[in-house]
Amino acid sequence: MTVKSKGQIKRGQQLYQLTSLVAGEFSLPEVLDKLAEAAVKIIGVKACSIRLLDEETNDLKMRSTYGLSEAYRNKGVVTRHDPVIKAAFAGEAVVLDDMRVDGRIKYREATLQEGLVSQMTVAMTFRNQAIGVLRLYSPRPKHFDDDDINLARSVASQCAVAITNARFYTESLKGAKMAEQMRLAGIIQRRMIPKTLPQIQGLDIDALYYPCFDVGGDFYDFLPLGPHKLGIVIADVIGKGLPAAIMMSWLRGAIRAYTDTFHQAIQVGDSAWDEPNQTALNEAYVKRAVAKFNRLACQECRDGEFITLFYAILDCETRTMSYSNCGHEPTVLIRGDQDIDLDRGGLVLGLDPNTAYEAVTVTLEQDDCLIFYTDGLTDALNFDGQLWSKSQMLEAARRALMCNASHITKAILQYRRRFVGLARQLDDTSVVVVKIAEKRPCDDCQALSEE
Repeated sequence: MTVKSKGQIKRGQQLYQLTSLVAGEFSLPEVLDKLAEAAVKIIGVKACSIRLLDEETNDLKMRSTYGLSEAYRNKGVVTRHDPVIKAAFAGEAVVLDDMRVDGRIKYREATLQEGLVSQMTVAMTFRNQAIGVLRLYSPRPKHFDDDDINLARSVASQCAVAITNARFYTESLKGAKMAEQMRLAGIIQRRMIPKTLPQIQGLDIDALYYPCFDVGGDFYDFLPLGPHKLGIVIADVIGKGLPAAIMMSWLRGAIRAYTDTFHQAIQVGDSAWDEPNQTALNEAYVKRAVAKFNRLACQECRDGEFITLFYAILDCETRTMSYSNCGHEPTVLIRGDQDIDLDRGGLVLGLDPNTAYEAVTVTLEQDDCLIFYTDGLTDALNFDGQLWSKSQMLEAARRALMCNASHITKAILQYRRRFVGLARQLDDTSVVVVKIAEKRPCDDCQALSEE
């Protein structure tokens, strides 16, 4: 049985401690400093430096040192084309017995001032790719033997794994922080969705918003315009995640501000809105509103960004709805056996500030049902890649058509859920159901229990 010396035992303990850095949860600067110190103590030299490769500049940035002065640390640029670095990246352990006279030394004056004599450079490699170099320094002539070289390679290999792990850990912290920010952004965004439904005589209203990610670009809103009028808006900002959510927040604010301005103008009798009858007034407002929103969107949207919008005023006194459809999924008016697409209006918002928009008025009848929705509702996919189509949505709605608006919404979503199963959806879902009827007590809809 071979008896190990105290030095061998101590070195083994130091190597074991080095492995703890590989699996530890450390930030990159922290692990680099620990690695530099450990390398000096394990190999028994005066100083150590760790340089990491910057893929963009091909420079090796000094990231950590142990036993070296600040002046030497900042002596100058080292690139991957340096002869010592090239040799190390090729797999060599490059030993310079006397740096004072070796022609491969670029910063000779800094080396003399630092009092360094011998140097060994080995590459730190992860998955056969060099990520940097480990350099060891001695203040006196030192011949690095095979044991030193093998030990340095072992330390460099552990360093490469620890550095990569630290990078992953740092990225995971950033990811967790971003995820938390997205979660909070989602909470804030969902506050923008109306928490209560309008209570207007002659209307039964229900609505739902379901984001596929924490935040998204769908939204709907209800805009009070007097005792008998209600503005309804549903929109979809093309895009996903935080950018779409920010654009959605901006659009919601613009719509609400413009609506308040209009409402105040009507109350004080502004001649700019002096129309001959209520229907003409509603159409004029809708037409001017969407044109205004489009001009604003053209200022905010960048290449490839645009907004679909359906904007309407429900007038319970005249039983009409004036609307403009700006490239959005047509709101469907279900009346008896008819399905009427409300698709008149104009282009999506954000393309051309001079786009002309049309406002149209439809007359509403008792028990008519209006379904406002975004494309995430009907574009839902099952595991076979099949779309849950608009016709299936209408079929589901008809099963509950004699019930309250809330039951119609539930029927639509339940039948869609049966179709898609557990397949992950990639777009937000928004739906607003309006029945031209008083809300009345209603037993659970038979359609919801049918297979």
